[in-house]
Amino acid sequence: MWGLSVISRFLVINGPNLNMLGLREPEIYGHDSLGDIQARCEAHAETVGAKLDFRQSNSEAEIIDWIHAARDTADGIIINPAAFTHTSVAILDALALTELPVVEIHISNIFRRESFRQHSYISMGATGIISGFGAHGYVLAIDAMMGLTGEKKET
Repeated sequence: MWGLSVISRFLVINGPNLNMLGLREPEIYGHDSLGDIQARCEAHAETVGAKLDFRQSNSEAEIIDWIHAARDTADGIIINPAAFTHTSVAILDALALTELPVVEIHISNIFRRESFRQHSYISMGATGIISGFGAHGYVLAIDAMMGLTGEKKET
């Protein structure tokens, strides 16, 4: 289905405050910790022939450095930019220069939230967006990325 003989490598970036998942506003973000989500993602990635480099930072500069490095180390980027979604042209620019497929993910549906959360700078650099499916959105993002990179890998 996705050329399982070739391992795809995806950088999964989690932005500010996502290290507090499970504690922070569980009525919006759920009860799963970021560690729970990472474990679920790694198990799913193994079943579809992917390896994940799963990271979290509260630092915009660190995230930008990871994106720059991904140009040479990853086949695609899955990013939950969190609050940087609404503020970071710098992350948008970094994503654009990688020339990699990008899946933007949000645990909550940002379009049903406060008006300032409904604008995403990151979306302009994303191949696609997954929003509002809770922690399961990460698994959906892996599947989407496999579809985006599968054709490239098979040729």
